[in-house]
Amino acid sequence: MGPSIFATWNVQKCVGLDFRRDPERCARVIATLKADVVALQEVDKRLGPRPAALTHGVVERLTHLRPVEIAVNDVSIGWHGNAILVSDAIEVSRVVHIDLPGLEPRGAVMADLHKGDEDWRVVACHLGLLRRDRRRQFAKILSVVEERPRLATVIMGDMNEWSRKKGLEALHDFDVVMPGNSFHSRRPIAPLDRIAIGPGVTAGERGVLKTTATRVASDHLPVWVRLEQDRAADHTTTSISS
Repeated sequence: MGPSIFATWNVQKCVGLDFRRDPERCARVIATLKADVVALQEVDKRLGPRPAALTHGVVERLTHLRPVEIAVNDVSIGWHGNAILVSDAIEVSRVVHIDLPGLEPRGAVMADLHKGDEDWRVVACHLGLLRRDRRRQFAKILSVVEERPRLATVIMGDMNEWSRKKGLEALHDFDVVMPGNSFHSRRPIAPLDRIAIGPGVTAGERGVLKTTATRVASDHLPVWVRLEQDRAADHTTTSISS
């Protein structure tokens, strides 16, 4: 198989800077990415049973993607606001919910994906506001990834880290791709949204989607990278700690 596009975007419950909740606008932005795999954050509303802000129907009608079955109820599309969308060419073999430590309730979701002759492990996350919590959250995610390490691994999402040098020490065996500043969408000054790739994966072209629509659809801009597996690699990671 050739390179695949992986993208991540915090959709802010589909409420734009114009204060309108517009899931169709968000879906059209996602379609513009032409990605094979998309991680979304804040995809469900905050209160009650957390009904989807961006529904299955809107995703399937306006994009070439479908949501991975992550939700634990009948009204959400994700878990702790995290969702993963995949193209029709991708099969999903396993989904894992990862409870994350920290001051505020957070979670990540992991999916094992199969595309042609490639196998991928994708983690979608939205990490905490405190660096000490994020370090513990990275450690928890990596401990789950390492339980079955022999897959090409991609960890992506809103990592909430403003620094370009600190806070990501746990990912020392990963290549942390920062496609560019993604927050705030009106005046991007921080690379909060990042894509970390494990051994055996090569990052190519990457970017931040800056359009008239993305500058108003959310307070974050979508980021993306083109990834390709090294067919000679066994994708095994070494022990990682925070």
